[in-house]
Amino acid sequence: MEPIIFYGVPSGCSLASVIASEWLGQPYHLVRIEMMDKWPQQFAQVNPRMKTPAMLTAHGDSLTESLAILQHIGQRGAATGLGFAPGTPDADRLASMLSYLVTDLFAAFAPLWKLYDAGIDDPAVKPVLRKYGEDSVRAEYAYLDQLLDGRNWLLGGTRPTVADAYLFAIGRWAEYHKVLTLEEGYPNLARYMRKLAQDPAVRFALDIEANGTAHSSGGFRGHLSITQLDMSKASFTSTLAAA
Repeated sequence: MEPIIFYGVPSGCSLASVIASEWLGQPYHLVRIEMMDKWPQQFAQVNPRMKTPAMLTAHGDSLTESLAILQHIGQRGAATGLGFAPGTPDADRLASMLSYLVTDLFAAFAPLWKLYDAGIDDPAVKPVLRKYGEDSVRAEYAYLDQLLDGRNWLLGGTRPTVADAYLFAIGRWAEYHKVLTLEEGYPNLARYMRKLAQDPAVRFALDIEANGTAHSSGGFRGHLSITQLDMSKASFTSTLAAA
């Protein structure tokens, strides 16, 4: 069967898995999850924790967490530099970068998402969380801006890796939460984000996130309905293989 990526909207970090899948150029399907609505119970068959992104691999196995999904996609794209063969120094560098992005950088936004998701309006709590989140985000963006000085891509090569897909997906959150403007104080990161925003795979992923439809220059084979998951793994795999 062809792999399936489950992505959440709006503005989810799962955008990275869509971008990376487009860069890979191999056939894949998407399943859209509206995160602000009631989550479909069938999704629990893929990820019992009910979080995106999630993936069904070509073997019909469930894979969750951005780090694992991006490493999986990257290894499939090792021949083109999207990822690297396991056990190589480049693979270790990529694993280190992805680990930083999904821990330190993602965690910097946690207080801001807590304010957003929980609707916290306590005057004693809100400004504390807001300041802590803003300070954390600015510190990580300063680090990334310095890292990108003289580099086109995070790992410094001539082509993007799956780590670049993830940084774009969550790098946009600072302006989403009105923490900062990249052009004011983060010139290298601003240049990097502008360049990625013009990439066909990124434009596709953003259009898919916003509208559910877009023209793919990669391997996108269409959306599937979440209701197709309401079956055993064996019959699900068989049904999709015939689709």
